[in-house]
Amino acid sequence: MTKQRARPPARAELDPIETASRDEIAALQFERLRWSLRHAFEHVPHYRQSFERAGVHPDELRHLDDLARFPFTTKEDLRRNYPFGMFAVPRERLIRIHASSGTTGKPTVVGYTRKDIENWSALVARSIRASGGRPGELLHVAYGYGLFTGGLGAHYGGEHLGCTVIPMSGGQTERQVQLIADFQPSIIMVTPSYMLAIADEFERQGLDPARSSLKVGIFGAEPWTESMRREIERRFDMDAIDIYGLSEVMGPGVANECIETKDGLHVWEDHFYPEIIDPASGMVLPDGETGELVFTTLTKEGLPIIRYRTRDLTRLMPGTARTVRRMAKITGRSDDMLIVRGVNLFPTQIEEILLRDPRLSPHYVLELRKEGPLDHLTVKVELRADLLNASEGERAAIGHDLERHIKALAGVSAAASIVDPGSIERSLGKAKRVLDFRPRD
Repeated sequence: MTKQRARPPARAELDPIETASRDEIAALQFERLRWSLRHAFEHVPHYRQSFERAGVHPDELRHLDDLARFPFTTKEDLRRNYPFGMFAVPRERLIRIHASSGTTGKPTVVGYTRKDIENWSALVARSIRASGGRPGELLHVAYGYGLFTGGLGAHYGGEHLGCTVIPMSGGQTERQVQLIADFQPSIIMVTPSYMLAIADEFERQGLDPARSSLKVGIFGAEPWTESMRREIERRFDMDAIDIYGLSEVMGPGVANECIETKDGLHVWEDHFYPEIIDPASGMVLPDGETGELVFTTLTKEGLPIIRYRTRDLTRLMPGTARTVRRMAKITGRSDDMLIVRGVNLFPTQIEEILLRDPRLSPHYVLELRKEGPLDHLTVKVELRADLLNASEGERAAIGHDLERHIKALAGVSAAASIVDPGSIERSLGKAKRVLDFRPRD
């Protein structure tokens, strides 16, 4: 029997900004943008210096379009000012600090005042409600807690909405399944790749994930495709909803899909001003064109961010379920794009191809090596569990089909390695899809 799905929120449950006119949204953004530019200029030496070098001043903002005259902020700027140089308030006013993992250098450090935490919690609550969540429901949080913003961001948002929060964090997959079976939560917040690992563990224990209590999954922290959405919804008989955020701008809850449409993430434009730019030239692109997403915070006290280059690739579109604009699903990152024998390739392109084949699982990794002067790509992917006993001939046929489809649809030659279920390491957070063994120049 199909479980009862979550319902969209009624209009009376929405915040006023979600149904405001575009003129009202623009007027609020202009007022808050002037404050944010002035706050950054007056209290953050980096911004005073970068504005002066660019020959701009906050008082020169007379229209929202004038923001394009102001300089960008990058992750490198945050690292150069490590740890506290980008804060706009005395450190003593901050009530929390988060930081990135710092795997490619110094971590980026972000700080929050009490008002920042209150705003963040309210925005995550808005996102959970847009996903179909309601006060009183059990919310299972399987994002990692700690310096990563996912776990605590989801936790405080759930409590703000009035949910009963289960702070499970990541890992301990057997226990994740046990608590879902015992506590019967209706909502889960987790990375989509780890949700698939939870599905595998359900089945390993002889349980049907589609018969679980979960009605809504709110998934973020990594790009994921429409094919993966369909895979998760099929296996759990649930609604799979996309949430977007990044620690430098706030954390989860910058934008979220609405359960009634699932047609892109509505940006909470009362707190964040989005732009799309050409990644090469930095020129602002009109709505509808794909490019790099840039965000300016409108209300953050502790760490105002002006024109932050996210490196995420998407496009902006008019609102549907809400009047605030939507951003399309992230297709990849400008700094995650692979160049294989001169062909531009994103891991999500391979994922879409894999999930079209019912014989293959969503668990995969891309391995890049140099063979002589040429790049060599191997796509290592697991069989579905029910094909564990497939013969070598059957596996070879599956691999041949995959290689042919990758060449036809992605335009690059690849070798397929079809491996047993459970062979590829499961991520407890963001999935690591690419292993690049090519020598660095």
